[in-house]
Amino acid sequence: MQEAIFVSPEEHNFISSRLSPGPTQKLLAVAFALGIVAAFFIVIGLSDNQPRPVPGFVLAFVTAMLVCDSITAILLFAQFSILRSPALLVLASGYVFTALILIPYLLTFHGVFIPGKPLIGGLQSAAGLYVAWHSGFPIFVIGYALLKDADINKLFQRVGVPTAIALSAILTGTIVATIAAFCVVAEPLLPHIMADNLYFTTSYPSAVGIPDVSLSICALVVLWVRRRTTLGLWLMVVMFFYAIDMPLTYYPSPIRFSDGWYAVRVIALLSSSIVLVVLLWEIVTLYARLLGAVRAQRREREARLITGDAVAATIAHEIKQPLSAMITWADTGSRLLDRSIPDLDKARAALKQISADGHRAGSVIESIRANFKKDTRARTWLDFDELITEVLASVRDDLRSHRISLEVETGEGLPRIAGDRVQMQQVLLNLITNAIDSMAAREGSRVLTVRSEPNGNSGIVISVADTGCGISSHDTQRIFEPLFTTKSGGMGMGLSICRSIVEAHDGRLSVLPNTPAGSVFQFSLYAS
Repeated sequence: MQEAIFVSPEEHNFISSRLSPGPTQKLLAVAFALGIVAAFFIVIGLSDNQPRPVPGFVLAFVTAMLVCDSITAILLFAQFSILRSPALLVLASGYVFTALILIPYLLTFHGVFIPGKPLIGGLQSAAGLYVAWHSGFPIFVIGYALLKDADINKLFQRVGVPTAIALSAILTGTIVATIAAFCVVAEPLLPHIMADNLYFTTSYPSAVGIPDVSLSICALVVLWVRRRTTLGLWLMVVMFFYAIDMPLTYYPSPIRFSDGWYAVRVIALLSSSIVLVVLLWEIVTLYARLLGAVRAQRREREARLITGDAVAATIAHEIKQPLSAMITWADTGSRLLDRSIPDLDKARAALKQISADGHRAGSVIESIRANFKKDTRARTWLDFDELITEVLASVRDDLRSHRISLEVETGEGLPRIAGDRVQMQQVLLNLITNAIDSMAAREGSRVLTVRSEPNGNSGIVISVADTGCGISSHDTQRIFEPLFTTKSGGMGMGLSICRSIVEAHDGRLSVLPNTPAGSVFQFSLYAS
């Protein structure tokens, strides 16, 4: 026994047999039904209502109906296999019924295969099958409407889905075979509906209208009274077309192959296609939603990977500087201790520097963690002239080794800015280090200019200018993007981190070309 698939209430929003129709769909259904009726009366108004037999029309009409109903039944069976709804099983069986009964209807229709004669049966056989067709399908629709709220666990706890589908198809086929056999063998017992191959008798309205129209109206009323769904709404349109089939066929001209008769057959084909179109639209919608969900999941996975890369690159980028300093001081201290007469004072100073850099590395890690977690860190009043001096002291050896001239211009009376000291050190160190790397890659004058100046009454502007390679115009817009770098060995995280820190302090970081060469990175901050 197969277990039932649980469909959550949220998933009902994607299924036409559970989804309530909106005002637009209701208006569309009414407009479609009334539009088809209006088109019929226009055709009748322009017609002389004379018979015009078209060879092959009945065969083409029945074939199209058979294909539409068969596909609709398959789609409904597939939906039943997912939802385990007995209502869908009954409705699918109804479309199997209409598809199968079309076969004997075609075989008993006069002139399809043999001119002027049916292949099997008598004059009333095709009419009898037509009545059975238009009476049987409304019964299945009524069953669908009444079973929409049935308990699926009780109905299918012992019978699996394939077995249920097979049994329903076999039972429906048996019913159709019985009706077809009766209409062929007991043709004299059928109501006298056809006067000849073309004209209907006066008993046509009562013989066809009482069972067909009354059952179609009953199905329409039941669908209206029961909880309405999108599928139920369009089944109401189908039942409306079934209900008007007989009157439109008989009035104003009770004859086969008239323009009105052809129009009614076209309406029947449209009604056969309505539920098929609804189901196909549902499949397209579900596929689009599925594709959207897959793309969203892929973007989310890529975002997680990028975030992971960004975290790793950020840690590597920011920790590289204090670790390099620790290694340098450790090597220096080791050389001081390896001398014939160890210089303990300088070695002790080196160890203090290692300890300071170690604490700085720890602070950097906490700062990175706070950036990604969006934590609110405690801020203190900062003296940026003091910060600039501290950072320049840490890169003095790099400036000397690359023969870079240093110019420091500080403004007087700069306001103190509330901020995170470690993060502001990161910003200055990243900008200055990038400037050093840019100038180290080219020959010529190498001048690093660090300037601080007031920005209005309550703000400051810090700028770091170099005479290095500069930044091309097409890279200016991307220079602050994560993982984008113009350096062969760069990680593309330094400037992104700088901008994040500055913006977290309600500031703005930007880049400008320097004259005659190089770049100027500047950021502005305001006192709280």
